Amino acid sequence: MPFNELGLSDKVLAAVADTGYTEPTPIQAQAIPHILARRDVLGLAQTGTGKTAAFTLPMLTLLEQGRARARMPRTLILEPTRELAAQVEENFTRYGKNHKLNVALLIGGVSFGDQDAKLLRGVDILIATPGRLLDHVERGRLLLSGIEILVIDEADRMLDMGFIPDIERVCKLVPFTRQTLFFSATMPPEIQRLVSQFLSNPVQIEASRPSSTASTITQLLVPSAKEDFAKRETLRGLIDNAEALQNGIIFCNRKSEVAVVHKSLLRHGYKAVCLHGDMDQRSRMQALDQFRTGEATLLVASDVAARGLDIPAVSHVFNYDTPHHAEDYVHRIGRTGRAGRAGAAFTIVTAGEVKSLAAIEKLIGRPIDWKDGSGLDSVPAADPRTRPTREKPSRGEKPPREKGRGSRSPAREDAGESRGARPARRRSGEDKPVSTGEELVAAAPVDVGSETATENRTAAAKPARRRGRAKDTEAAPAAAAPAIPAAPRERSREKTAPAPARAPVTPLTHRRPDRAPMDEPADTSHLPAFLLRPVKIKAG
Repeated sequence: MPFNELGLSDKVLAAVADTGYTEPTPIQAQAIPHILARRDVLGLAQTGTGKTAAFTLPMLTLLEQGRARARMPRTLILEPTRELAAQVEENFTRYGKNHKLNVALLIGGVSFGDQDAKLLRGVDILIATPGRLLDHVERGRLLLSGIEILVIDEADRMLDMGFIPDIERVCKLVPFTRQTLFFSATMPPEIQRLVSQFLSNPVQIEASRPSSTASTITQLLVPSAKEDFAKRETLRGLIDNAEALQNGIIFCNRKSEVAVVHKSLLRHGYKAVCLHGDMDQRSRMQALDQFRTGEATLLVASDVAARGLDIPAVSHVFNYDTPHHAEDYVHRIGRTGRAGRAGAAFTIVTAGEVKSLAAIEKLIGRPIDWKDGSGLDSVPAADPRTRPTREKPSRGEKPPREKGRGSRSPAREDAGESRGARPARRRSGEDKPVSTGEELVAAAPVDVGSETATENRTAAAKPARRRGRAKDTEAAPAAAAPAIPAAPRERSREKTAPAPARAPVTPLTHRRPDRAPMDEPADTSHLPAFLLRPVKIKAG
């Protein structure tokens, strides 16, 4: 079915003819008539199938009638990244060259003043990322009450980047009667919830099975050792031996690896640029321009560039790291083999990435072949340039120490002293070995008859003490020690005085000296008579 049978306006058809396209892709042929009929559309298709043109062409036809007002755009297109937003702006500029429509781009990295000036003049097509769009709304510089068409592109990527709460907020700010166009490559449960909540009786268009790869892409796996330098060497070998390599995108899992791989390629003489999330907007656009124009043949990027970048002439994709999420693999290799062209995708796999590889093959529904029939068995077990790894000692056993700093002297080793031969310490001191007098006496020579010998014999009879341990109270058996004649002790010439005799202690039989003993009746003859009368005490 040609474009002129889809119901597009003459201005749009003329712009499409100038670009050289004559036949629409399957998703374009199915989506354009429903969008022109003002129906909500849910589009499911793999990357590289022309989803952007599927909503760009009919929107240009619908916007030919009407006029935008200040700070009230007529249509809104939400994109997850700055690169995708800038790419959609380029599509509207290319296909809308015969229209006098105002297009504004609201992304980070650009001053608010320039963007606010465009909004003040009136915008027909507003392309924005969720964060910068809500910033303008909170500042009171933008009203979404005039939105006629709302487009949510790369919805699954929005989910991965955590933009779902922002999407819900934007959908509540736009009018209920708007037309919603929803495009995604996969349909996780959270995306299904959004569809049921914000789309009204949508027409579902599935150009191909979700999470499937294009048949025009040759996919191969390449084994490699786990070390970083080995992976970089494998990557350079793939680039040098690739057939019909025009340009290629190299994907890494982390931004730090993007910088390392980029510097390594530059050091080996390759023309390469990099693209990751920490770069400012000017550097990003400059890197993409150099790659599109052919000034740089290699683009090292993180997953920020995996979704929606439309670079038609990409011949090869190299996965330096196997992606952690299987869906990312589909989007990465979708940068090549676009619009029916042939492409090649190589994935470097190490022994620790087998689980991720199994998830990828399960998602795409078929196994991926190994390059030259090899596999992970061909990875060398130990690279001679790597450091030897020490084996982990078993429990209770210490690893042998190398000679050098902190090592034992040869004399100690010859004497049989080993650190591992030490008895294990116990919490209780009952089983602790105690040095007997025999061992102490045999260890040092004793001069019989001297005072030093007496002191040595006395010290040998005492058990050795250790800090924090209970000492043994049992004396060593007398038969264990050899008979040593004791030297006669010299008695002290000073005589001590006898202790003074103590006076006998008499029991206490009275309280005061002028009173009679307590056990004899007291003499009351000297007391007056009135004191001797009985006293009556009334109770109560």
